Amino acid sequence: MYAIFKNGGKQYKVEEGDTLLLDKLSLDAKETIEFKEVLAVNAGELKVGAPFVEGAVVTAEVINEGRAKKVVIFKKRRRKDSKVKRGFRRDFTRVRITKIAA
Repeated sequence: MYAIFKNGGKQYKVEEGDTLLLDKLSLDAKETIEFKEVLAVNAGELKVGAPFVEGAVVTAEVINEGRAKKVVIFKKRRRKDSKVKRGFRRDFTRVRITKIAA
């Protein structure tokens, strides 16, 4: 059984027991969260919502919060003595999918 749900402008395909990184949600560890914007559920038969599947809920447990590895953005224009170096670290919340209810 798998589900496709929407969170933070992104779509995720998950099964029970999966672990994934979401944009920061500001929740404590061991807290549960429900995603009600479920776009599709496949439990032997595919149900696609218009836009969401009625009554479908994806439940997850927060494992921890953290920051991803730094991504370095380096821009250089040749022969112009112009260069810019920037870094970016994404804040994330790691969750484990505990239940998919259709």
